[in-house]
Amino acid sequence: MENTQEHVGKMETQLRHWGARLDQVVAKAEKAGAGVNADRQKYVDELKVKYQAAQSKFGEFKTAGNEKWETFKTGVEAAWSDLEAAFKKIKH
Repeated sequence: MENTQEHVGKMETQLRHWGARLDQVVAKAEKAGAGVNADRQKYVDELKVKYQAAQSKFGEFKTAGNEKWETFKTGVEAAWSDLEAAFKKIKH
């Protein structure tokens, strides 16, 4: 079973990975310019919001410290799940 610090490290790595993927999605949408349909732009905007929410929740947890994991666990995991689902949606 992994400890909290290992879990946090994995989450930081995943967050950086998602940040890079988000940058790619945004760049692709900007390159398409006017060719991006409204639904696709809405999706990109939603993805940005979910990424920022996950980043914010994770930042709150990191500021509070590892001993506060149980306090922040639900919010961090919910934001994580939303973001993960949004990235899976992009594949379809």
